[in-house]
Amino acid sequence: MTREIEYERKIKKFVTVAFKIFFGIVIAILIALLLGYVIMWLWNWLMPDLFGLPTVGYWKAVGILVLAKFLFGGLGGHHSSKSKGKSKRRCRPKEAIPYRGEFSKWKHYEQFWEDEGENAYKAYVERLEQQDK
Repeated sequence: MTREIEYERKIKKFVTVAFKIFFGIVIAILIALLLGYVIMWLWNWLMPDLFGLPTVGYWKAVGILVLAKFLFGGLGGHHSSKSKGKSKRRCRPKEAIPYRGEFSKWKHYEQFWEDEGENAYKAYVERLEQQDK
């Protein structure tokens, strides 16, 4: 009895996986067909008016899509050697403690610029010009 139940489970699992694979392939084909028509429609709508290029059919649009994928998108799954094994460095709360409160000094910035900023900048530019001579 347990062999029959186990056999039925295996068959049910196989049918489920086969069903998912079949419909996955069907959906991929439908998306590819739809993408070809979208590219064809966009090309024929924009390119002849903007650049004076000829209109294209479905298969030429698919060819343009594949060519663009090769030129600009690669073949997928490619990771640069620089990013391998390196995790993104995050600012930990303990590391951020020295930076806390730094922005509290900025509350006087606008007043400083109105009072001294323009004159201080002009003096700085004059010093640079004196050094260049």
